[in-house]
Amino acid sequence: MSRRRPAGRDRGSFTAELAAGLPALLLLLLAGLSAVDAVTTKAACLDAAREAALAASRGESGTAAGTRIAPPGAVVSVSVTGERVTATVRAPVRALGARLPRITVSATTVAAVEPGSPGARP
Repeated sequence: MSRRRPAGRDRGSFTAELAAGLPALLLLLLAGLSAVDAVTTKAACLDAAREAALAASRGESGTAAGTRIAPPGAVVSVSVTGERVTATVRAPVRALGARLPRITVSATTVAAVEPGSPGARP
């Protein structure tokens, strides 16, 4: 026969610690997943801005080129000043909680207008 340990004052303490710690653990998990989503969206914005700036420097429509690659809901803006093309892409990041504030990430790239191109176009 095995001996049982007599119940002491710490009986049920695991349940109480789990009840107190589980919400904090879930909040940490949601924050981590939202951060990963924000980093992924930032990388997609950078790719779209780079493509938009390069297309505009070749004389193509930079806004159309950036919009094809940009994440959903992104806003692509291209400006040409002299021999320089600047493309900016802004996109909202959806947080994994309905009541959390929206995060907006953006990326900006600059490209030189290529010589011999018909002219940079936004």
